Amino acid sequence: MFKKGISLALIIIAIYWSFSALLPSKISTIDAPDNSFSTQRALVHLEEISKNPHYVGSPDHERVRNYLVNALQDLGLETEIQEDYILTDWGTITKPKNILARIKGSDNSKALMLLSHYDSKSHASLGASDAGSGVVTILEGLRAYLHENLPDGQVGKTPKNDIIILFSDAEELGLNGASLFVNKHPWAQDIGLVLNFEARGSGGPSYMLMETNGGNHNLISGFKEANPDYPVANSLAYSVYKKLPNDTDLTRFREDGNIDGFNFAFIDDHFDYHTSLDTYDRLDRNTLEHQGSYLMPLLNYFSDANLNNLKSDEDVIYFNVPLFKTVSYPFSWIIPMLILAIVIFMGLIFYGLSKRTLNSKQIGKGALIFLEVLIINGAIGFFGWKLLLVIYPQYSEILQGFTYNGHAYIWAFSLLSMGICFWFYHKIYKPENTASLLIAPIFIWLLICAIIAWQLEGASFFVIPVFFALISLFVLVRQKQPNLILLTLLAFPALTILSPFIQMFPVGLGLKLLLASTILVTLIFGLLIAVLGFFKYKNRWSYLLFISAIGIFIFAHLNSAFNEEHPKPNSLVYYLDTDIDDAVWASYDNILDPWTKAYVSESPDTEHAISKTTFGSKYNTSFNFSKKANIKPIKQPFIDIQKDTIIGEERHIKLFISPQRLVNRMDIYADSLNVFTSFNVNGLEIEKDESGFVFHNRDFNRLFEYYVVDDKFLELEFTVPKNQKTSVIYYENSFNLLDNPLFDVPERPKNMIPKPFVVNDAVMLKKTIILD
Repeated sequence: MFKKGISLALIIIAIYWSFSALLPSKISTIDAPDNSFSTQRALVHLEEISKNPHYVGSPDHERVRNYLVNALQDLGLETEIQEDYILTDWGTITKPKNILARIKGSDNSKALMLLSHYDSKSHASLGASDAGSGVVTILEGLRAYLHENLPDGQVGKTPKNDIIILFSDAEELGLNGASLFVNKHPWAQDIGLVLNFEARGSGGPSYMLMETNGGNHNLISGFKEANPDYPVANSLAYSVYKKLPNDTDLTRFREDGNIDGFNFAFIDDHFDYHTSLDTYDRLDRNTLEHQGSYLMPLLNYFSDANLNNLKSDEDVIYFNVPLFKTVSYPFSWIIPMLILAIVIFMGLIFYGLSKRTLNSKQIGKGALIFLEVLIINGAIGFFGWKLLLVIYPQYSEILQGFTYNGHAYIWAFSLLSMGICFWFYHKIYKPENTASLLIAPIFIWLLICAIIAWQLEGASFFVIPVFFALISLFVLVRQKQPNLILLTLLAFPALTILSPFIQMFPVGLGLKLLLASTILVTLIFGLLIAVLGFFKYKNRWSYLLFISAIGIFIFAHLNSAFNEEHPKPNSLVYYLDTDIDDAVWASYDNILDPWTKAYVSESPDTEHAISKTTFGSKYNTSFNFSKKANIKPIKQPFIDIQKDTIIGEERHIKLFISPQRLVNRMDIYADSLNVFTSFNVNGLEIEKDESGFVFHNRDFNRLFEYYVVDDKFLELEFTVPKNQKTSVIYYENSFNLLDNPLFDVPERPKNMIPKPFVVNDAVMLKKTIILD
């Protein structure tokens, strides 16, 4: 009993260690040494940056830009602003204003770039985490890096490589600032490596994710040499990242400039992402410390490293584990390691059967039990979340897919899955059968590793815990009374490597991935059979786990409602269609609340084309409710056809559109069957595709979104076939519904916030321009 108690304690310690090793536990103070990173000093900048939303074109956007320029100049750096129009493959046009500075190195070598973006997501986000945290990490890191006392008493440090600082603009609109720099700034040719700091939440560990067009071998070698204290990096996370539509500024460097780099991004508290909750107070201080713990060693290492030889044709598997930090090995080892594991497994089965320490009947029972548990827990994860959406339909309002009580659900489903494992395995309890019961889990793990080797090579480090399970199996078939403590220690790799993924998947990808958590809990439990097989009263453990899960479900239920601490995201727009002289109130919400019901009813009295319009929503969210509204005297745009000439087979048109009110965004649509042979927007010539056309092969009618910065008009010059019947649909949006004197829309109650990822709090106007 004593050894079982120690084993249980060691298992708990291993799980705790797997999470505690991901983040710093202490925050550097304001009086930290001048040549070291201080989170408290970084927070001084962040408090100023995140006072108000500072999306592109807003007054605070300019205020933040000026603040950052002054902050860089206070470090003794010369700054410049790069600005120009740019169109990205997101379909957005704007004029980013990138902030640039450069520290001259002693060698004529490739430069190291420090990158983050300073714009916040329109229109309500304060941008403290995304990406104010990245900006202030760089500012404080530069201050610490430059603050080295030289022999003559001066302050400063000269790296071997140039260090380029880029605080990019308009990242939230479509990576416009990064695209502008990579494609139009001469410094882009000098860069050998980029360190980019980002966020998709407001807390949790920061994950290292690479961007490279080739192999990652040299990048990982450099990362390990830099030796950050709390690396959270694995090749599975990047394999998943590459399959998701979550580009960062660094993507533009890789795709347009073939420049490699590292992303450092945290993803926990995902419900804060792009919302008005992305505030100075809600940013986790340990998370900001974690960002600094990446920057300083990597800045010191790569500022003096050879950045000319980072390209590689070889990929490596890599993962983090407590004590050893980052472990890596070549992709070429994947198949040999898998084959070796299979051979060892088969050999141990033959050896165990011959020694009669393995029993074929018990192996069969164990296989049936393990498959039952996998199927049941998989179903719980898959259907459980769907059931919760039925019980709590308000969860669908959080488009990020991670609810305020999301961590409680991860705990509840994990404990429930574990309880089911204990319940089923208590039925076949016999300590002498433990080795036989371990066969099925190892077989399933080897099958998973084989599939991974074929489809998702980055996850091939999952075979490492399997090797330790094989050692456990060897001990079990060799000894009738094995050392339980030894078997527990052999389970440490499974616990320390795999446990964080139980949380990572639903946190990063939404609670729809609770399936991954329940399956992973079951698979880890299978590897722990070597230890847990000797625990007699598994049914009692199952009762305890069931009670704990029920308690957490009750806690989640009590925290399921929206309130001031956990406000409901909602949406409201006023839409005026000048073509038919009709206006509606509209909302993207699935469930109306008292604030939106004052304008939009659950039984709309009009059907309107706006319900089919998404305006580029990330999640393809459409308007769900609309209701006829009174027409307000909104000033209509001034439209002037300045040129309409036919030359040869082409019709040349110059169109000038000037809103007569303050607008933030203008969208231009045209029938997808319309052909354009050239197009120029405010002096920006749109490149033709291989077919010689512009905006060709569109899946829908949108040509582009234009976000207003300086020029508050659109000057469009384009050519079309002379016989084509062409019309342009123009939309304009202002994000001032709540402040517009034409409307009497009150401020949201404190238990509500503007819904992110959609056009919100907007006064929208549509006008079709028919070019006869």
